[in-house]
Amino acid sequence: MKITYAEEKDIAAIAAAEAACFPSAEAATEQEFVERIKYYGNHFWLLYDADKLIAFVDGFVTDEPDLTDAMYENACVHNENGAWQMIFGVNTLPEYRKRGYACELIRRAIADARQQGRKGLVLTCKERLIAYYAKFGFVDEGVSEKSTHGNVRWHQMRLTF
Repeated sequence: MKITYAEEKDIAAIAAAEAACFPSAEAATEQEFVERIKYYGNHFWLLYDADKLIAFVDGFVTDEPDLTDAMYENACVHNENGAWQMIFGVNTLPEYRKRGYACELIRRAIADARQQGRKGLVLTCKERLIAYYAKFGFVDEGVSEKSTHGNVRWHQMRLTF
C-alpha cells in the first residue's frame, strides 16, 4: 500500500472510484477531476494497492471558512496559501471498506494541513457520519446553509488546530 498525490494519469481511476462511492447526483465527473487535479493535485491523497486505486481523499485550500457548493464547481479558486483545507470527498471502494483505509488517508490529510500551517480542515457529511469524523477531532457545526450539493442535507464539520 502506498499513498501518493494525484497526477493526470490517475484521473480515470479517481473518476471510477468516485462513481462507485457516491450517487450520480453527488459524484464529481471525470472532467471535473481533470480541472481539480490541474489546480490542486497535491491535495488529493490516493491509496494504491499495487496498481489499483482503492481509496482517496480530496479537497482544496481556501481562505473562506465555510465549504460552499461553488467550491466543487470552480477548481481555479483554489488558493495554495489559504487558511483552510477543505475536504470534498472521502472515497473507499466498497469491497475495501472497514479496513481503516479512509482513516489512514484522513490522518494524512490532517497531518499535511498541520505541517502546511493551515488553521484546520472543513468537510461536510451526512448525519450518519458525524460520529465517524468526530473521532478525528472534527466538530459538528450543524446543517450547512451553504451546501446542498446533490440535493442532500449536509452537516459542516471543522477541525481547528
